[in-house]
Amino acid sequence: MPEYLLYFNQQWVGDHTEEWFRSRARPAMEVVEEMKAAGVFVFAGGLEENGPIYSVDPTGGDVMITDGPYVETKEFLGGFAVVSVPDDDAAKFWASKIAVGCGWPHEIRRFGREPSLE
Repeated sequence: MPEYLLYFNQQWVGDHTEEWFRSRARPAMEVVEEMKAAGVFVFAGGLEENGPIYSVDPTGGDVMITDGPYVETKEFLGGFAVVSVPDDDAAKFWASKIAVGCGWPHEIRRFGREPSLE
């Protein structure tokens, strides 16, 4: 069954009070529990906004690991869920539910097929 990434960039969340953010926790977690009960949940999580961020660049011959996000990045991933559902319509259904639960926009991307070593 195809897997889809339902995600948001931190910048899409907007400015809200701490109370507003706390009020979104229950509805968002209820959707996650609903995904689990429906058997479509693979993984979900929010990323630490101020946590450690590293960039890894192998293009210069040696692998270079530096602190901080890639310099040209204007947006950064805030959180995501991965669902395993039969089609785009089902992915849209779950993305709509999680977007409403969180209170901010999300995007949907289907994972590509795993490459073969053959």
